[in-house]
Amino acid sequence: MDHRELGAFLRLHRERLTPEDAGLPATGPRRTPGLRREEVAGLAHISTQHYTRLEQGRGSMPSRQVLAALARALRLDDQQRRHAYALAGEAFSVPPGPPADVPDHIHDLIERLPDTVAVVHDAKYDVLAWNHLAAAVLGDFTALPTGERNLLRYYFLPEVRDRLNGANILHDNHFASHAAGRLRTTVARYPQDQATQHLIQDLRRRSPEFAQHWQAAEVVGVPNHLKTFVHPAVGRLELRCDVLAVPERDQHVVLYTAGPGTPELETLKLLGVIGTQRMDASDLG
Repeated sequence: MDHRELGAFLRLHRERLTPEDAGLPATGPRRTPGLRREEVAGLAHISTQHYTRLEQGRGSMPSRQVLAALARALRLDDQQRRHAYALAGEAFSVPPGPPADVPDHIHDLIERLPDTVAVVHDAKYDVLAWNHLAAAVLGDFTALPTGERNLLRYYFLPEVRDRLNGANILHDNHFASHAAGRLRTTVARYPQDQATQHLIQDLRRRSPEFAQHWQAAEVVGVPNHLKTFVHPAVGRLELRCDVLAVPERDQHVVLYTAGPGTPELETLKLLGVIGTQRMDASDLG
C-alpha cells in the first residue's frame, strides 16, 4: 500500500467534488474547494477520523468494503477506482451487477417513517425494500415475482400497476427522460449484468414511451419535485419526491411526503390505517 499516494489521490478527488455533485445541500461559503472530510466520511459511512488518517497517509490499509464505499462517495469512474485499489494494494474488479443487499440501517430508517411513502431501489430501479405506507399507496410489491419488482416497470407498464392494485402515476416527461438516461449509466457500469440487459430489452419492446426516451440517449439530472398519483381508494394525491443516495450499495431511497397540515398528509395517514385492503371511495364515506 502506498499510503502517501493514496492520501493525495483521495484529497484530489474530494476537492474536485461539489456538494451538488454528491447530492448534499450547499451550506454557504467554503474555505477550501470541494467537499469537507466529514462529508466524504459520512457518504462512505466511515468515521471522520478514519478518513482523515487515510487522506493524511497514516491510516491502516482500508478494507475492500471501505474502498468501494469511498469510490462511490467520491463518484470515481472505473479507471479511477482501479487506480485507488492499486494504491491500496488491492485487485479491482467490477461487480457483476447492482448490489441487492439493503443495509440494516436503511431498513430501520424507512420503517421509522410512518407518514412517508418510502422505497429502496438499486441501480436498475429494482425495488429492494419498502415500508407499510408504500404498499398502501403504490401497491404491495410481494404481488409480483422478485424479478418484476421494478419502479420503471411500474411507471412505464400500466399492466404492472394493475397487478399491484396501487395508484396510477401521472405522466412526468422529465422523470421518464431521467430514468432512461440513468439506466444507460447503469448498463455502462455493469456491462455483464444480464438482468439489466433484459430489463432494457423488455421496456423497449413493451413501452413506446421508454423506447423513445432510450433512443434519445440523454443522461439528465432530475430535481426533487412533486409527483401526482391517482389512488383507487382516495383519488388524487400530490406528493413531494426526494431521493437519498446510499453510495456504498449503489442504491437510492425514494421518499414521497406531504406537507404538515395538508389534506394530502391526512390522506396518507388514512391510507396507513387502511393498508392494502381493497376498497373503493364509497367505503370511505
